[in-house]
Amino acid sequence: MTLPMLPFRILSPASVEAAVAARREHADSCFLAGGTDVIVNLRRGLGSPDVLIDLNGVKEICGLSSSDAGARIGAGVTLVALARSAEIAARYPVIREAALSVAGPGHRNLATVGGNLCLDTRCIYYNQSDWWRRANGYCLKYGGEICHVAPQGQRCHAAFSGDLAPALMVLGAQAEIAGSAGRRRIPLKELYVEDGRAHLALAAGELLVAVHLPPDPPSAAYAKSRIRGSMDFPLAGVAVALAIGEGRISELRVALTGTNSCPLLLEGTETFAGAAVDEGTLDRLDKLVQKQVQPMRTTLVPGNYRRVTAAALARRLAQRLAAQVSERP
Repeated sequence: MTLPMLPFRILSPASVEAAVAARREHADSCFLAGGTDVIVNLRRGLGSPDVLIDLNGVKEICGLSSSDAGARIGAGVTLVALARSAEIAARYPVIREAALSVAGPGHRNLATVGGNLCLDTRCIYYNQSDWWRRANGYCLKYGGEICHVAPQGQRCHAAFSGDLAPALMVLGAQAEIAGSAGRRRIPLKELYVEDGRAHLALAAGELLVAVHLPPDPPSAAYAKSRIRGSMDFPLAGVAVALAIGEGRISELRVALTGTNSCPLLLEGTETFAGAAVDEGTLDRLDKLVQKQVQPMRTTLVPGNYRRVTAAALARRLAQRLAAQVSERP
């Protein structure tokens, strides 16, 4: 059961600077692009902004370009446009894999790159109707005082579930951010904080403008596990980037989603340099993933299942990429 949304105004700025200014002038506002997450949450009583700032008229964030220096993907690019881009498919196939794994075709027609990267964290105690949450005393993330996932703790454990973030992280992507103080670029992993209530490291009023990619990334792939293969959020999603020289690993990066309150770039993968992709190496990778992920009972599936699944996906992707490299002439 959903609630009728409270009245709000819509502003339609034509530039990044105007959008940032509108956000600054209206403290109780939020940005709106595809709306596939924001509108659903508003209908459930999760937030009641007075103003929605529609970004669809901001042309700068809707472009996708590629050059010898790399690629720039605007935050307003839809996932269907991203998946259909021949340049992205040729140079960064892992991004296409991740984009096509998001929800269903109807969602991808509206959902944007920025929306997926800034997706609100999710939990079975949060993503419910207002009457359901009220009957349970709400929760730490919205309106309540305790996290029902970990009642003795002081932190919200809602999980980040965007699919694009890990795929972009293993490629070494950077985020372009605009705010009142101007523009800045940071490694994409620095956009996030391990906090279910405030998982984005954005200052008040800042806007994600674009993502920048390096020109020559290693081979990479993405896979996820979900309850329904047709459209669900990931229980665990994994991206792996692998470079091999003379039969040995020269670079390995692993990033995960769906397990923590922010997308996680695995630490310690540099220790795999010089190793062969054999059972011993894959066992080490399995243990490293299981050690660092922290899935809690934020879904209908137990946390340990998601931990083991994340490790298995990382192992399979590393095997798959190694096999593809060995098959090349």
